[in-house]
Amino acid sequence: MNLMKKEVIASMIDHTLLSPVAGVREIVRLCQEAKKYGFGAVCVNPSYVAVCKKELEYSNVKICTVVGFPLGAITTQDKVSETVNAVINGADEIDMVINLGAVNDCRFGEVELDIAAITEEAHFTGSKLGKKIIVKVILETCYLTDNIIDTCCLCAKRAGADFVKTSTGFATPKGSDGNLLPNGASVHCVELMRKVVGPDFGVKASGGIRTARKTVDMLMAGANRIGTSSGIMILNTWDESVIIPGYDDK
Repeated sequence: MNLMKKEVIASMIDHTLLSPVAGVREIVRLCQEAKKYGFGAVCVNPSYVAVCKKELEYSNVKICTVVGFPLGAITTQDKVSETVNAVINGADEIDMVINLGAVNDCRFGEVELDIAAITEEAHFTGSKLGKKIIVKVILETCYLTDNIIDTCCLCAKRAGADFVKTSTGFATPKGSDGNLLPNGASVHCVELMRKVVGPDFGVKASGGIRTARKTVDMLMAGANRIGTSSGIMILNTWDESVIIPGYDDK
């Protein structure tokens, strides 16, 4: 039976704190929680990568940081610089935001080149330091049609990235009435992303995942990584008898 034990789901969670007002004390607590609960990674803003490296020394918790966050609108050169600095400072994983303006213009060649530049530099800089760097590409799916999500996923695969990711959690899409629309992960988008990238590519669901039930929904849809600031609550309410196809109970 493919039961999902707490330690397994914990290892799939990026314990996240990307608030612009988070200070060192909060980041240190995030790292302590990650070690205590066995989370796979912490996800923080670039200025706190070095803090996390110190706090997580001798642990198995990875350090994830964001690049071009949250808009994706800085130049490729700036994204590359952010990436190199992050890896040198201790990052193991890079979550980069695609250039949504280029996506909106259907300039997908530029989108792919942007992803490729960050991915190549991350992998190269990591190799010089003797470690493999994981690159996740944030699509910000709340702004995209299904066809555009398909195309962006293919751009990420061709560019050599390791994951596609749904959301930053900071988007503010609005309907024709001016009211805010949902901006996080959805089952539909995760299913679509998994279908496009295939079984051997990473899919990270992030944004608005605050309950064990929604976490299960995302895993069932095809996610193999979860980004959330609610990881502790999810684990505390996790039902280890839940069966998720494709996962071992080891």
